[in-house]
Amino acid sequence: MITTMTELNHLAVENTAKHLKTTPKFSCGDRRSAGGGLDFHLPPKLEGGEPPEVRGLARDEVRLMVSYLADNRVIHTHFRSLPDFLNAGDLLVINTSGTLKAAVSATRADGTPLELHLSTRLPADLWSVEVRQPDGLTSRPFSTAVAGESLALPGEAAATLLTPYRSDQRQGGPTRLWLATLYLPDSRSLEAYLGEYGFPIRYYYARQAWPAEYYQTVYATEPGSAEMPSAGRAFTPELITRLVAKGVQIAPLILHTGVASLETHEPPYEEYYRVPLDTARQVNAAHANNRRVIAVGTTVVRALETVTDAEGVTHPGEGWTRLIITPERRLKAVNGLLTGLHEPEATHLAMLQALAGLEHLEVTYAEALEKGYLWHEFGDLHLMLGQLP
Repeated sequence: MITTMTELNHLAVENTAKHLKTTPKFSCGDRRSAGGGLDFHLPPKLEGGEPPEVRGLARDEVRLMVSYLADNRVIHTHFRSLPDFLNAGDLLVINTSGTLKAAVSATRADGTPLELHLSTRLPADLWSVEVRQPDGLTSRPFSTAVAGESLALPGEAAATLLTPYRSDQRQGGPTRLWLATLYLPDSRSLEAYLGEYGFPIRYYYARQAWPAEYYQTVYATEPGSAEMPSAGRAFTPELITRLVAKGVQIAPLILHTGVASLETHEPPYEEYYRVPLDTARQVNAAHANNRRVIAVGTTVVRALETVTDAEGVTHPGEGWTRLIITPERRLKAVNGLLTGLHEPEATHLAMLQALAGLEHLEVTYAEALEKGYLWHEFGDLHLMLGQLP
């Protein structure tokens, strides 16, 4: 479903969690949870908390697990070998959204130090934001903020919390995201302000405060994401050149990612997307010519599926998407996905299950755990390849 600007001007945002009929879980021992999904234990040593460059690797030297949906075959290699697994005419669709320094130090009126995470820029000069409390190098959720309070930001800026972002939060539940307005002095642009005072959002597994360039893909063109569309992080200009030389096509789109919810595993909220006409044409042409359409990241899947109709035709489009992809919804736009490894109970696992099925995820995640793959944005990658039509 495509959300229009008019709809988003209403402050009441419905709770989309009810659309997620099963919570994805995975277990290596007892593989299926009582809910029928995936449940597994992620050892702390597999949480990738530092960029591969810090470990002495080039971006494209992270590990790559290639899996085939048709027979559950799994190959272990490195991302630099990606061209060996793609064919001339295959279409890679990438998200060229750039990562903002979306975290800013904040202070309550009583002097309590906080962090403000800017999630999504909405119409009518509104933002969805998350208020968190510093905790060493990272932060933890802060749930006692109240509607109407203003937070002081660096450089004489301020943010005013208007109302909880979700209707169920307004009814007494804990508030994670708020609708807010921002005041920036001297008519300064947001990018300029964040360039001076902001820093990348980081979570509990971060080893230290890494520079912003580590959170940027090499093909980013338009700043707007609160967190890096990380499936594309391992690409390098040299690797892209090799792919193009082989005849692999590359098409861009934009989906500005909001903040994650690692503590609560909520479904994704509204996010802004833009699918250009040329990209829609390339997707349709690939399908018509029995070529694979491979999404680089779950953000690309969300954007493409938002603008693909029931007959499988992809259209250009722009707006805010509320689409939640679950195993009950057949994917129409893509038959391959390059993605990172997702933590237990992450809602992105529901999207992966919609593409690959539960059995395939059981096989591949057991392999990733056994082989010591690294999770999160600085970790290793998984390429799932489906059958051609």
